[in-house]
Amino acid sequence: MGTPEFAVPCLEHLVLNGHEVVAIYTQPDKPAGRGRAPASSAVKKLAQAIGLPVLQPVSLKRSDVVEQLAGFHPDAIVVAAYGQILPQQVLDIPQHGCINIHPSLLPKYRGASPVAAAILAGDEFAGVSIMLMDRGLDTGPILSRAMISVSAQDTTESVTAKLSQVAARMLEDTLAGWVRGEIAPQPQNEAEATHSLQISKEDGEIDWRLPAIEIWRRVRAYYPWPGCYTRWQGKQLKIIEALPLPVEKTIEAGRIVALTPAVGKAEAAFGVQTGEGILGVMKVQLEGKRTISAAEFLRGQRQFIGAKLPSD
Repeated sequence: MGTPEFAVPCLEHLVLNGHEVVAIYTQPDKPAGRGRAPASSAVKKLAQAIGLPVLQPVSLKRSDVVEQLAGFHPDAIVVAAYGQILPQQVLDIPQHGCINIHPSLLPKYRGASPVAAAILAGDEFAGVSIMLMDRGLDTGPILSRAMISVSAQDTTESVTAKLSQVAARMLEDTLAGWVRGEIAPQPQNEAEATHSLQISKEDGEIDWRLPAIEIWRRVRAYYPWPGCYTRWQGKQLKIIEALPLPVEKTIEAGRIVALTPAVGKAEAAFGVQTGEGILGVMKVQLEGKRTISAAEFLRGQRQFIGAKLPSD
């Protein structure tokens, strides 16, 4: 059971290691692109390419859906970013339970956006936990964990991609060890539990009164979606790549300044004054346009330096 790209390496490893994958469950196709045509999930595309049966129920709570699932007689159900909560009737079906792959070091960052939460918090490490599912949201006992370092260049996209590969390699040993009875599930410490919330499009709008380091983390945490954005001449302007510069505040938040090599790095062509420090900007994307360097953007926007971006 999985939907986005994060789940693809896990499915690939299960197939390559000779496991009998009897069915794939993924979210229903959703409209995408300018034409709003129904688009298949990354997991569905892979499943179809290798000839596996794909099921896309709107809900797992319906009795006919539960009966059909039980009819596959699964020994275990592997879940990776599926996008639906499994009801107790489903959790009870497989002999070896439902095994969830969650991209955080549980009990930290349970919930919908754990990778973004780790970047927003400025964590030096992110991780993945493989757990035995229970009725709670990411509350089940842990079977295995692994972690990776988070660099200053990492985004939610890049960290998620790295964790998906780590998870795929972990899954084989964890699944085999669990089925053989060699792994003792470790209960999570509820006192250390934290939660990550669902991200909305509005979360990406920049408040320039915040410190530069916080805005920088948001630029990375909200890439590729919803993106971190401000407004320029009535259009959305996304900040694609940036870095915080510890410059003493001398002007109002939101004011755009030119950067000299002595102040910012060469690739940061302009900066924006924040509540604390300057955010040096390297790449931007104006609404309806492609992503370009900040220097290229400046060449086409003569009135940009000295202007003020909105903070509300």
